[in-house]
Amino acid sequence: MTQASVNGAPQGAPLDKNKRNWIVTTAVVGGAGVAAVAVPFVSTFQPSERAKAAGAAVEVDISAIKPGEKITVEWRGKPVWIVKRTPEQLASLPKVDALLADPKSMRKQDELTPLYARNENRSIKADTLVVVGICSHLGCSPSDKFQPGAQPSLPDDWAGGFLCPCHGSTFDLAGRVYKNKPAPDNLEVPPHMYLSDTRLLIGEDKKA
Repeated sequence: MTQASVNGAPQGAPLDKNKRNWIVTTAVVGGAGVAAVAVPFVSTFQPSERAKAAGAAVEVDISAIKPGEKITVEWRGKPVWIVKRTPEQLASLPKVDALLADPKSMRKQDELTPLYARNENRSIKADTLVVVGICSHLGCSPSDKFQPGAQPSLPDDWAGGFLCPCHGSTFDLAGRVYKNKPAPDNLEVPPHMYLSDTRLLIGEDKKA
């Protein structure tokens, strides 16, 4: 009977020393490469001890966010944006509906848009947007483009929102994707709830 092979050597036969060293070295270098890629993304955040626990909800003080500003927190290793929208920014949302691929957030509702965010603002409180800052195309993180008007890589009638620098997908200030862009879906609204007017819990949306 022919003996089975393992890594090019017969089963039970000693593995060539050089080949063993090459396999070990390759595994170590490969692991280091993955770590090197992951570090720059994760290091842009300062997660709390609670956030480090797998799946832990993150409590955020939003009292200091001014209209027109955004902060980023980490939840489950993902960047979550909290944007305090101005009255002007809110007023611009219905004006761009016809330009959006999914203005009513009908696609993948259970995955991307909780019931309480299936509205024009995609939020519980009209002025406060909470979305995961990861493009639905290939996972890049879009850039803030809150200023309306013509800008590089944006249309002359730009109303404000987000631009993905990787492949040019654009999203409005409710995280809704524009038509004819690489990104297929709106930005994800994570589970969240208000503990008070100034305290937000990301990762849970049901009171005990």
